[in-house]
Amino acid sequence: MAISLEGDVPSDSVASPPSTFDISWDRTFRGLTRFFSWMTIFLVVYILYEIAGKAFPAVQEFGLSFITGTTWDANRGEFGVFPEIWGTLYSSLLALAIGGFFGISIAIFLTQDFLPPRLELVFKNIVELLAAIPSVVYGLWGIYVVIPAMRPAANWVHEHLGWIPFFKTSLSGPGMLPAAMVLSIMVLPTISAVSRDALSSVPHKLKEAAFGLGATRWEAILGVILPTSATGIFGALVLGFGRALGETMALAMLVGNSNQVSLSLFSPANTLAALLANNFPEAGQQEEGVLMYAALILMAITLLVNLVGTAIMNRAASHLAGGTK
Repeated sequence: MAISLEGDVPSDSVASPPSTFDISWDRTFRGLTRFFSWMTIFLVVYILYEIAGKAFPAVQEFGLSFITGTTWDANRGEFGVFPEIWGTLYSSLLALAIGGFFGISIAIFLTQDFLPPRLELVFKNIVELLAAIPSVVYGLWGIYVVIPAMRPAANWVHEHLGWIPFFKTSLSGPGMLPAAMVLSIMVLPTISAVSRDALSSVPHKLKEAAFGLGATRWEAILGVILPTSATGIFGALVLGFGRALGETMALAMLVGNSNQVSLSLFSPANTLAALLANNFPEAGQQEEGVLMYAALILMAITLLVNLVGTAIMNRAASHLAGGTK
């Protein structure tokens, strides 16, 4: 192997000092990433500024009574979104409970060698294809398939267990449970994909060590793999919850658009996103301001959920890394 006279680098070595083009490209790439990062922050601030500016007259006029009020009557100028806040949180939590359970179960099923590699790839692609279905198609499927299939069982539960607050009404049409069921399917690909990545990142030696200590497959999964990947799985649940909070069309078609607060899973309800979608096309000047106020509340809820989720994940990650409280 020939050695160059200028230095110690071999003439045929793959290693070489960066060229002027490499240095320029690296600086350009770093500059572009920094620019787009700041642009993302600027875009969020700009959106918040525009919405807050249009909502400010309504905030001045209605104040906190807009959040605690339960009446929405544009003809009388009475506006309150507490039922919509309740419906948004209630439907999202129900969808998160259902979708989270099945999403994590699917992630375990696809990462812990329950299937041959080819069949595992097929199932993974099928789950991910759920994210490609338009929201309005989910809504139509819910109206024509989910509600008719669910109604007999829901009415039977109401007849026999109607004394329980969760079943105190019958399911006559759109309602909270059909909306939550469809919403759980919509958040399922997100939860499943992120949970699958978190489970796959667990070092294989940890599972081997658990087997070496005499653990069964499920003892290794529940006692070693899930706790180790808990931070990533929690991140998947936070992303799924944020996705559920902002869903619009499917809920507008399935939740019933009823301005009421109820624990019953079968009663109609409303959400902030559905309220915005249903009322904006015919909104007057005053109603446009209160709808912007409602949009501001929805943004605040979503931001709060993400901030709390990020704080919990950071705290959990520091504990796993040996950090202090």
